[in-house]
Amino acid sequence: MKNLSSIHYVAPNSLARERDMIFARTWQHVGAASAVAEKGQYVAADIAGLKIFVLRGRDGKLRAFKNVCRHRGAQLLEDGQGKCAAVRCPYHQWVFDDKGALINAPWFGEEPGFNKEDWPLEEIHVDQWRGLLFAAIDPELSLIDQLGDLVDELADEPIEKYTCAAQDKVSFDSNWKIYTDNFVEGYHIPGVHPGFFAAIEFKEFQTIARRGLVRMTCPPRDGLFYRGKWLWMWPNWTLSLFDGGMNTSRINPLSVGRTEQLYNFYFADVSEKTAASRADTIERNLAVVREDYEVCVATHKNYETGIYKTGPLSPKHEQGVAYFQSKVAESLGLKEAAE
Repeated sequence: MKNLSSIHYVAPNSLARERDMIFARTWQHVGAASAVAEKGQYVAADIAGLKIFVLRGRDGKLRAFKNVCRHRGAQLLEDGQGKCAAVRCPYHQWVFDDKGALINAPWFGEEPGFNKEDWPLEEIHVDQWRGLLFAAIDPELSLIDQLGDLVDELADEPIEKYTCAAQDKVSFDSNWKIYTDNFVEGYHIPGVHPGFFAAIEFKEFQTIARRGLVRMTCPPRDGLFYRGKWLWMWPNWTLSLFDGGMNTSRINPLSVGRTEQLYNFYFADVSEKTAASRADTIERNLAVVREDYEVCVATHKNYETGIYKTGPLSPKHEQGVAYFQSKVAESLGLKEAAE
């Protein structure tokens, strides 16, 4: 097995292709469904530069739209969560209702043939699965089909009973695929995560690529907060289990050379008495994640200069890398693919 060529990680036009052929065509995990449980609540998100938002209407229906004003293309809602009765463009004050209809274009003037009914927000797709919220611009598959074997993988986990109690965002100077390559293998753990390495039975670390996901498992030793199962789902989100909860992250490219991870932390017990332990769990999660960034940044620089030539993949530890890279190659129509 060989790596995907480094040019596909650093070419100036690579993100534009991926935006069109991967991110616009797949379901993106944009947060907890509880964030839009009440009428008027919304979640606005960036998907590889594509701006979208999900809104619970006054009729109780969940809808999703491109976060773009139909007038001159301004962003309507800032990224994040909030609540609104209507959507007002901050640029020229056009107002859209919670169903996406244009209801006011103030000071526009008389324009023959202009009808507000002709300029609704562009609606996209939205769905939920077991307490998690997803949006898609032009999906090739249904959400369930894209989730693939994850449905069975988590069948016995009570994930919908967990409460999203915290969010965080981290960013670093590396291509999103370099970080994904890193996440879907445990081969780097002895060198990059010495504390983590000491807390697991590394000889028993297993990586298995399944339909739509990569599963990594390893027996933990006493004291490790992780439960020994880490999941990555196509194309760019993760789910890791720990005692009393889980975290999810979305690996989102900001540019060819910069990536952000958007984390949600879920717990079974969100009472005041567990606040300190929850904060400790979150910090320990993020501390492990941050250890990856230095090597990813250095790897990106080597890819960028062209000094690195494609190398081999471990059949024992890098099955997940081969699977991810083959999915990328297939989506982009590349002749080379990890085999």
